[in-house]
Amino acid sequence: MRALISVSDKTGIVEFAKELQELGVEIISTGGTHKALSDAGIKVIGISEITGFPECLDGRVKTLHPKIHAGLLAVRSNPEHMNSLRKLNVETIDIVAVNLYPFKQTILKENVSRQEAIENIDIGGPTMLRSAAKNYQDVAVVVDPADYDRIIEELKACNEVYPDTKLYLCSKVFEHTAHYDALIASYIKKERGDLSLPETITLTYEKVQDMRYGENPHQRAAFYKEVTGGKGMLSSAVQLHGKELSFNNINDTNGALELLKEFEEPAVVACKHSNPCGVGIGENTYDSFMKAYRADPTSIFGGIVVFNREIDEKTAEEINNIFLEIVVAPSYSQDALSILKSKKNIRLLLLKDIEKKQDENAYDIKKVAGGILVQTIDSKLLPDDVLLKTVTKKQPSEHEMKDLIIAWKIVKHTKSNAITIVKDGQSVGIGPGQVNRIWACRQAIEHGVEFLGKESLKGAVLASDAFFPFPDCVQEAVRAGITAIIQPGGSLNDGASIEECDKHNMSMIFTDMRHFKH
Repeated sequence: MRALISVSDKTGIVEFAKELQELGVEIISTGGTHKALSDAGIKVIGISEITGFPECLDGRVKTLHPKIHAGLLAVRSNPEHMNSLRKLNVETIDIVAVNLYPFKQTILKENVSRQEAIENIDIGGPTMLRSAAKNYQDVAVVVDPADYDRIIEELKACNEVYPDTKLYLCSKVFEHTAHYDALIASYIKKERGDLSLPETITLTYEKVQDMRYGENPHQRAAFYKEVTGGKGMLSSAVQLHGKELSFNNINDTNGALELLKEFEEPAVVACKHSNPCGVGIGENTYDSFMKAYRADPTSIFGGIVVFNREIDEKTAEEINNIFLEIVVAPSYSQDALSILKSKKNIRLLLLKDIEKKQDENAYDIKKVAGGILVQTIDSKLLPDDVLLKTVTKKQPSEHEMKDLIIAWKIVKHTKSNAITIVKDGQSVGIGPGQVNRIWACRQAIEHGVEFLGKESLKGAVLASDAFFPFPDCVQEAVRAGITAIIQPGGSLNDGASIEECDKHNMSMIFTDMRHFKH
């Protein structure tokens, strides 16, 4: 029995090779692996002794040779294959331990050159892996050091690797090489500055954790991260306290974070079922949190709250007065952390660089039966080349304008049809996910009245994620005491809404950009 070993990740490889040698397995190796094994006192045959051809081109060509691949691909039960090997004086290779040049680690380094990245594209390794995996019934091929012990145990038990294990290892190989190739293709596409959506799409992610279940207990689930996912993303968060996150926790927290990233000033976003339920913009963390909490003290119960400033002791004491599933912040004072950890069931996440946004060319992917919908993320708040247009006789005041922008940020991250109402840097009503716009408007107004009182809406502003097809939302806003509106415009019936605003001395701004979120 012969094994070919050539690895970049040398974790456990010496121990694995020693065990193979003790079992009478002859070991072939190349380059740095050959040296590591030889230095450990393991008898190793160099690849050139097998091929009769020297390694060349700075090691680019070592294993790409018929005497290697014939030994891997020959089907042992096929007499013609075995006769060919005898005629060609080729011996079979029964075990392959190969992992690939560290392409991912290379491109993740800061300021890496394209040439360095290209040099770390493995050619011989994937070729050997694919040859061995294709002939899985005869060759045990291992890419993951975690599988070394399993191979040794089975060899000791019955002098062979079990057929089911070989098929399992084969599957891991093709997952591994597909991931590797997809990463290379993605890197080169970015290097070219190619922003087009490709004719075929292969995406690669790495598992962060298995979940207990998915959106519902009968669904299987896991959390995966982008290989080149940057700082400030939820996949980079460090959990400081509490039980593991669930599928719904992660989905909802991500929605809260995406809204939080719209704000540079101290801000707090409370979220429930992927919709904001309270948003506060204040002078400091405490003021922002209290605004977010008071906006909807019912919905925040059991919700998720995210901060873009450090949580201090005073804020932590207020947080502990209610039940929250998750708190996320860029930092915590020591006193705040001690207070928050006193509650067993709260999950505390530390997310440095919380203000960092996704690359504007990142994909947003939605699964549909039989396929996926792919689009770039909704990275813009307002058009680059269009100024906000006041379409009414009355201009918004400076204070109203500030609240209008806050309302516009919130509505962008609220499920359509969506209406948000803001006053003095606080959301005072959010109407998400309704099947018509007037219901969303009424819901937002009713929420404001219920939690903050009817007077809270006087002087407030309103945002709509898409245009008003009728003036009914304006009429509802007038009755509630709202004084300014921001919406995309673009309806054939815009004139009716503008006329209704003018009749009641209300300001209205068109953005020329909508923000549907389905």
